[in-house]
Amino acid sequence: MMRAFAFVIFLCFSSLIAAMADEVAVFDVQWGRKRDRQTRSFAFAFFDKQASYTVYNFKRLVAGNFYVKTTIHRVIPNYLVQGGDPLSKGKDRSRVGTGGPGYTLPPEINRRHLRGSVAMGRLGDAVNPRRLSNGSQFYVCLQPIPAQDGKDTVFGEVVAGLDALDEISRLPADSNANPVDPVVVTRTYLIDRSRLGGPPVRSQTRR
Repeated sequence: MMRAFAFVIFLCFSSLIAAMADEVAVFDVQWGRKRDRQTRSFAFAFFDKQASYTVYNFKRLVAGNFYVKTTIHRVIPNYLVQGGDPLSKGKDRSRVGTGGPGYTLPPEINRRHLRGSVAMGRLGDAVNPRRLSNGSQFYVCLQPIPAQDGKDTVFGEVVAGLDALDEISRLPADSNANPVDPVVVTRTYLIDRSRLGGPPVRSQTRR
């Protein structure tokens, strides 16, 4: 009887893990003035097995609305976009890019930087030889970036809205590559991947 009960519990737990593995994170962003305001969305799927700590942390921040009102604070046309700094919620742009949630994450450096890859930002090797990831800042590769392979934790990939991120990367920016018109995160949430509604826009995932 106990073995049967334990087996049922195992099946329930396995089903829960499988369901969580199908979750994607959706970001709604907005920029521009009222007259020409632009609204876009993009979604990330996760490499749960290869970056479990990073994925768990990212999902927790998304579910807790940590990223809401942060901005995409770094754009390089057709190359990358970066966000996730809580300091970007304020008006002082001089410190944006240096903030985080107050903790770092262990490195989980397993995958390549391909178009659509999502990776965690971090401080450079000179001050961060253990290659610990920032607790919240992330960037999206808009083309392969082999120079970062083996250096940063790639924990997910864009499965919808890659065209929106391309568009954001080309917005006018200041001398620090911060968009002149703030690209503000207005909403984040987790949904089952099947609810995205259309065929996913996937990056290459071969290692």
